[in-house]
Amino acid sequence: MKKVTFKSYEELPMMLSVLEMAAALGISRAGDYELVRTEGFPALKIGTRIVIPKDKLKEWVDQNVGGK
Repeated sequence: MKKVTFKSYEELPMMLSVLEMAAALGISRAGDYELVRTEGFPALKIGTRIVIPKDKLKEWVDQNVGGK
C-alpha cells in the first residue's frame, strides 16, 4: 500500500478517500472508518466508495475542536 502524506491543507484533493483522510488526520485506518460512520460526519457514499469533501472536513474539525 502506498503511503500518502500531505504537507498542507492546499495539497489535499477536493474529495478525500478514507485512506487519504486517515493520513491527513494522522489516525488509523480502523479509526477512520469508525469516524466516517459517525452521525453528522460529512462523508458521502458514491457507489461503493466513501469520500469526504475537504472543505466539509475542515468545517467538521473546526466545529468539533475541544469536544463540543
